[in-house]
Amino acid sequence: MRDGLPRTVMVVALGAAGACAAAVAGSTAGAAGAGGASAGVLQGRAALPGATTLTIYSSAQPGAIPVALYRPTLDAPAPAAESVPGYALVSQQRRVELPAGVSELAISDVAALIEPTTVRFSAGEDGDARVLEQNFQFDLVNIPKLLSRYIDKPVSVDVPGASGTTTLAGTLLAAGDGLVIRGEDGSVHALRQYSNLRVADVPGGLITRPTLLWRVSARRAGVRQAQVSYETRGITWWADYNLTFAPGSDANSGLLDVAAWVSILNQSGASYDEARLKLVAGDLHRAQPPGIPMPMHAARLATAAAPEGFSEQPLFEYHLYTLGRPTTLPDRSTKQLELIEPARRVPARKLLVYAGQGDLRYAGGVFLDRALAGDAGQKVNVYLEFRNDARSGLGVPLPKGRVRVSQADPADGSLQLVGEDVIDHTPVNERVTLRLGAAFDVIGERRQVDFALDTKARRMEEEIEVRLRNHKRETVAVRVRESLYRAGTWTMLSNSSDYERLDAHTVEFPVDVPADGERVLRYRVRYTW
Repeated sequence: MRDGLPRTVMVVALGAAGACAAAVAGSTAGAAGAGGASAGVLQGRAALPGATTLTIYSSAQPGAIPVALYRPTLDAPAPAAESVPGYALVSQQRRVELPAGVSELAISDVAALIEPTTVRFSAGEDGDARVLEQNFQFDLVNIPKLLSRYIDKPVSVDVPGASGTTTLAGTLLAAGDGLVIRGEDGSVHALRQYSNLRVADVPGGLITRPTLLWRVSARRAGVRQAQVSYETRGITWWADYNLTFAPGSDANSGLLDVAAWVSILNQSGASYDEARLKLVAGDLHRAQPPGIPMPMHAARLATAAAPEGFSEQPLFEYHLYTLGRPTTLPDRSTKQLELIEPARRVPARKLLVYAGQGDLRYAGGVFLDRALAGDAGQKVNVYLEFRNDARSGLGVPLPKGRVRVSQADPADGSLQLVGEDVIDHTPVNERVTLRLGAAFDVIGERRQVDFALDTKARRMEEEIEVRLRNHKRETVAVRVRESLYRAGTWTMLSNSSDYERLDAHTVEFPVDVPADGERVLRYRVRYTW
């Protein structure tokens, strides 16, 4: 090499007008070959086998993780890892060898999205070694930074020409939209086309990987077992449930097979080999900068029967679930683990609910307008309901997640999707209700039959008629849900079917509609204020 620079130190491949890619081909004393720590800094060893504990939290809403976040396509770049809705607490044990006195220790195999203010380091017992300073270095080397550090320093560049490529050695004067170099003969060259540029070394302060650096004071020299912990973004998990419904002896009963999986997405910039995996369940509050949602929702896992599955224990007001075997989470990967042992033949009820007013609710005050408020048309919604208790075959805490329900085709046994919904954290002995869609063969129709208003007496009456038509070959049970929204006080004057009060202003009428038949529900209500 004519420029006299050290060979195979750093090769920067440059295209026209500075399009670039870089590769480290070797190193010299003080280079960033071990994460960029300078000469004299002790390099921390990798975490001990099986000595990494990874506790993952999630702020993901059920079913809200976009596929592109964990399965990017070739024609679309993956979303930024910072957008992954979750974080993790990493705790590692490492063996470090410290000299007596004050020394510096560097660890470079940490997550790229580490939260520096959460780092904790301890080594030795009884104050034998203590941390004086802690630094997180993240000024990673790239082409612009490298060139800016080599202004007024010697470089070597290959320049294409009509007769072939020549090598120009000299001093770099400027770098941006091309290069300006003063040659060894004093001439100045402005280059927009060049193929390679070589420099002697990575300048001080630039590193190839994020690095934790500690200044440690030790009373004596020797090997110690250090504990390193920190939080990192770019990692999350969520739950998915797969339910298979088998119809029962009547149109409104059936049995469910329940299976569940947890998915873990790791885009934190680090891999975790043979880690002990823990997942925290509950709704944790975290202090966040303005503009960032504060609740951090961590879904809850159920305990699996197998010893290698998840075991549960209380943690403050939450629950901690630990996987019974080590697992590896490579960077930029998605892993799925069985969440609960599959439950078979869980009793379920199929509910048909007609809410002709839609989502109308009493909002206070008095509504005197004769016109009907709210209109949900003729759709009768379909729900699936089961109880999360041991008697039903479950009895495990169910985490927030997406639920997909399928039913077997009687012709060939293939599974067909019949609907999906999301559930919130559901403790043991609570009821799970899933909205799956709208009935095809059951129709509802709602109209106002009579309306009377007496403002002097501060009273009004309204009579409502609901017609239900069933085009099935069997009788179906439909629940007619009505909101008594016109005033704060109401009295039911007449009703053709019994009703149940769901809350202060909502009632529900159970109505059996015969096969290929019709039922008419009427009720009259008086409002006073």
